[in-house]
Amino acid sequence: MAPTPFVPDNESERLRSLRAYDVLPTLIEPIFDEFVALTAQVFSLPISLIAVVEEAEVFYPANHGMPGNDRQRRAEALCSTAIEKARAVVYHDLLLETAATIPAEAALAAQQNELRFYAGALLRLPDQSPLGTLCIIDRQPRTFSATEQQVLDQLAALVSQAIAVRHACLYQSADGLEQWEQLRTQLQEELRELTALVRYLFTRHGVQIPVPAELLAQVERRLHDFRALLDEHQCS
Repeated sequence: MAPTPFVPDNESERLRSLRAYDVLPTLIEPIFDEFVALTAQVFSLPISLIAVVEEAEVFYPANHGMPGNDRQRRAEALCSTAIEKARAVVYHDLLLETAATIPAEAALAAQQNELRFYAGALLRLPDQSPLGTLCIIDRQPRTFSATEQQVLDQLAALVSQAIAVRHACLYQSADGLEQWEQLRTQLQEELRELTALVRYLFTRHGVQIPVPAELLAQVERRLHDFRALLDEHQCS
């Protein structure tokens, strides 16, 4: 029997980890909506999503730019290809991709949704199981530089770390809920300050595609501050 598309060899272990960390309930928190809004703004793109790849469906609990798109059959979701390949994926022009890279159902769904560009960075649980992606999407083809991919990977790593820290707070610490609520407030302040910085940079320098490395370097410096805040609050 031919292997089922999009399913990695360690699928059972991956799904167990996904559920053990309460991923979907975690991502309903508004802070993750702020993450995807920031991600879209960093790359000057209309759409950014957090995708959770479940057994038969892909859920989009944090969604910027595609209202009403809360779930999709796994076979139709571009995010599933990242899980299968166990790495970040970039499709510069979805109309030019072949069946070797995007199966027919996913290609058709992208065409029906008028999507042309997709880039997804893996979200990982503490045991390194991939739970889904942080992705950015455009309705026209787009270049995507190595520096842009690096920043998308960093944003995905921060989302992954925030999921892990929230779980540690709520399930491994007696006063974890209070700790998490305090940390969440600090994280949201950092996100809003970073969003304001990105807005200022693009107002001053204009929107350029790909985003210039010198602008992204300023974003990366603030992302390091965000990571330091998460590192300081492991809720143990």
